[in-house]
Amino acid sequence: MATANVTKIDYYELLSVTKTASDQELKTAYRKLAMQFHPDRNPDNPAAEAKFKECSEAYSVLSDPEKRAAYDRFGHAAFQGGGGGGSPFQGGGFGGQDVGDIFGDIFGEMFNMGGNRKGSRVQRGRDLRYDLSLEFTEAVFGVEREITVRRAETCTDCGGTGAAKGRQPTTCPQCKGAGQMRFQQGFFSVARTCPQCGGTGTLVTDPCKTCNGQTAVEREHTLQVKVPAGVEQDTRIRYTGEGEAGRYGGPSGDLYVVLSVKKHKFFERDGDDLHCMMPISFPQAALGTELEIETLEGRESIKIPEGVQSGREFRLRGKGVPHLNERGKGDLIVEVRVATPTKLTGKQKDLMRQLSETMVVSNEQHSRGLLDKMKEMFS
Repeated sequence: MATANVTKIDYYELLSVTKTASDQELKTAYRKLAMQFHPDRNPDNPAAEAKFKECSEAYSVLSDPEKRAAYDRFGHAAFQGGGGGGSPFQGGGFGGQDVGDIFGDIFGEMFNMGGNRKGSRVQRGRDLRYDLSLEFTEAVFGVEREITVRRAETCTDCGGTGAAKGRQPTTCPQCKGAGQMRFQQGFFSVARTCPQCGGTGTLVTDPCKTCNGQTAVEREHTLQVKVPAGVEQDTRIRYTGEGEAGRYGGPSGDLYVVLSVKKHKFFERDGDDLHCMMPISFPQAALGTELEIETLEGRESIKIPEGVQSGREFRLRGKGVPHLNERGKGDLIVEVRVATPTKLTGKQKDLMRQLSETMVVSNEQHSRGLLDKMKEMFS
């Protein structure tokens, strides 16, 4: 039985915005669609619920700078992968967060998301980026590096509360700890962030002296980065939870290690294949020979047949770049170029003249052949 090929709708089209839309334009477009398709306004309407989820997914990606950049480059493929915990090379989806947590600010202004739910106070930590430069061979064979990043970590003195030792934040008197102020507007119960506590539901009257009530302090963090064999330029490796600390019980952000690969002086990479050029002399091309060439894994022999023409390519199977996260390797493709000598001794010139006299090529024959081919092309 054939399997249907389902293509996801472009996120920008879903939100009816252009690819250059600003953050505010994205938020406005999503707010309008959320109001239209929210399940509370469309009870027992599966189509509206599906549309609402699609729009929410689109906004979750495009409102995140890292995810938006990945989507602009790779499309939906940037967030595809096997089940389970996902690959560290994938940065998409909702990252395990609840929809209400991701869009709490927007939904809080439009809908009653469940009374005094404290999830709106939770703040996920910021994602971090680290640019790592690799030698060409390190990208091919893989490498392990130690890196150091500066990040905000939960203050150990106050335990992330922001209050001084032995003290605890007090309940906000204005919102009674809800973090939101609710108003009735027509059919909807509209919630807005409490202006006094900023949505936390608590107030710090005696701030921690270490973090000044910010709940986190900036520290250097060292970790080992394992670069697998076969990575390419701009490959991103995601380390979940290695970003900045979250606030009020929120999860930490992620760390994205972005790879920059230096060029090789001899080899050029095309996917998982390597290309190089090897010069040979005219006698070697005419008579044939066996040459040794340096590969990334040692020397290999290539048999050059007699009469080889300049530009002929020879393929060494399995001597290229390992396939990323798969078995097998690409190939090494060697192009031979017949080198014309620029300086000859007198004896060499005499030998070349003698050779030339025995290898007269009929220009008339070649001209007639070229003319016949041109006639075929334009007839």
